[in-house]
Amino acid sequence: MTAWLEHARFVADPLPADWREQLARRLGQRPRRLGPWAEQAVYGARECLAKAGETTLPEGAVLRLASFSGPRSATRTIALQATEGLPMPFAFMQSQASHALAALSEHLGWRGDARFVLQRDRTALRALAEMEAEAAGATSLLFGWVEEDQSTDWRWLVPAG
Repeated sequence: MTAWLEHARFVADPLPADWREQLARRLGQRPRRLGPWAEQAVYGARECLAKAGETTLPEGAVLRLASFSGPRSATRTIALQATEGLPMPFAFMQSQASHALAALSEHLGWRGDARFVLQRDRTALRALAEMEAEAAGATSLLFGWVEEDQSTDWRWLVPAG
């Protein structure tokens, strides 16, 4: 089994009051049509890569995004909209965790193996992500944990040796 070393780490817990402004500065504009949870994912991932002096995720990397609860506010919004009729399309998209994966791909300049997992055990999930990355022959693993309006925690891991 491959050992994985932490190449870069970014943790914001709690989130800074100006995290959205920081993200807009880093991207050169405010992201469009993203819910708060997906924005937090992009913010944390970009900050993690910046810690290593990078702006894009390299080819051959795999990406794993996890959360205890996912995009809660968007889910509440569509539940409310559903009581009044059909949910609005953008609200529905923002309630889907996979929407964050597409946003990460776009804002990291990357295409590849990306997955979202709703989970409570961070240690077990990281071990699973490392096993999957090894099995895929990945050159690196970007692993993030995002809790809406609370925290974003990202690790960029590379194989040891």
